[in-house]
Amino acid sequence: MKIILKIITAAFLSFSVLGFGQEISFDTLMKQARLEIYDNPDNAISIGKGLLGKEKDIHKQISIYQMLSTAHIAKRDFDRSLQYLLKAKETARKTSDLKTRTSVLISAAIQYQQMELFSKSLETLNEADQYLVQLPDDLPEKHIETARSYAIRGMIYKSQSNPEIALEKFLISIRNFEKVEPKQTNDSNMSVVYYNIGYCYLNLNLLAKAHQAFIRSAEYAQRNKAKSLEAFALKGMAEMYKQKKENETALQLLIKAEDLSKNTGDLILNEGIYKEMAENYLAMGKPNLYQSYSKKYFEMRFQREQNELRSINHSINDHNKETLKKSSEIKTRYRYLTGIILGLGTLIILLLIVLIFKIRKQNLQYKRKIKELIK
Repeated sequence: MKIILKIITAAFLSFSVLGFGQEISFDTLMKQARLEIYDNPDNAISIGKGLLGKEKDIHKQISIYQMLSTAHIAKRDFDRSLQYLLKAKETARKTSDLKTRTSVLISAAIQYQQMELFSKSLETLNEADQYLVQLPDDLPEKHIETARSYAIRGMIYKSQSNPEIALEKFLISIRNFEKVEPKQTNDSNMSVVYYNIGYCYLNLNLLAKAHQAFIRSAEYAQRNKAKSLEAFALKGMAEMYKQKKENETALQLLIKAEDLSKNTGDLILNEGIYKEMAENYLAMGKPNLYQSYSKKYFEMRFQREQNELRSINHSINDHNKETLKKSSEIKTRYRYLTGIILGLGTLIILLLIVLIFKIRKQNLQYKRKIKELIK
C-alpha cells in the first residue's frame, strides 16, 4: 500500500515563478521543455542543458535548474534531481527576490517529501513560510506557492496515515490553485492534488468520492496532455475497482495506464502498475501472468530503491555541509561575543583601577589637609 500511495509531485516543480517577462526564445524553449517533462524527459533535459550553457542571468539559471530537477524526477532519478535542486538553492542565495527564494525552498521541500525525509521537508516548508507571508496577497505567485506548500503538507499527512487531516490540506491547496489565472497553467498541479484526494477517500473507504476525485485527476491530466499523470489517475481508479472485486475492469484500466506510461521512464508509476496487475491476475486465478508482472514489479522496485539510496546519501552530505556551515557561523559569533565581553571586562577593570587611584589620591590630599589643620 505504501508504494501505491506514492505520488508524482514533480508537477509542482514544473511551474516556475521565475519565467515571467523573459525573452521569447528562452520562454519558447522552456515551454517546450516543460511540455515534454513527463512524456519525453530526456528531450526536456537536453533542452535545459543547452540553455544552461548560455544563460548568465541567475533567475533564468534557477528556472532551468528547477526544470532539470523536475525532468529527472519524472525519470525517478532522485540523485541527479537533488543535485540540480541544490544548485538552484545555492544560486537563490545570491538574490534578494522573495518569490525566487520561496519557489526554490518549496521545490526542495517537495524533493525531500518524495524521498520520505518528512522532517526535513516540513523544516524547509517552515523556512519558506517566512518569505511567503511577506508576499502581497494579490500576487499570483503567493497563491501558487501557498497551494504547493499545503499540497506537500497534505502528502506528508497522507503518508503518515492521517487522511482526514491530509484532505483539509489538499482542499486548501485546490482553493489557492483556483485563484490563479489562467487556470490552465495549473492543470498538472490540480491533477496531482486530486489524485492524492482520491487516495485519501480510498483509505477512508469512501469509494464513490474516490472515483470522482480520480476522474477529475485524469481530466486535468488530459487537458495538459500529461500522459504519466493520466496513467496515475487510471491506476488509482483500478485500485478502487480491485477493492470492489471488479478485477477485469481494474485490469483494463491498468493496461491503458501501462500504454500511457511507455515512454515516461517513471519507475514509481511502472512499479505501481505492475504490482496492481500482478494482484489482479492472482485474484483471477492466472498464476503465469501473476509471476510475470510480479517479476517486473520487483525489478522496478529495486531500481527505485537504488536511486533513492543514492539521493539520500547526497541529502545527508548536503545536510552535513549545512550543519558545518551553521556550526562555523555559531563559532564565529561566539568568538566575536567572547572578544566583546573580554574587551568590555578589560575596560571596566581599567576604569575601576583609574577610579581607585583617583580616590586614593583624593584621600591622601584630605589627610594632608587634616594634618595641616591639626597643627
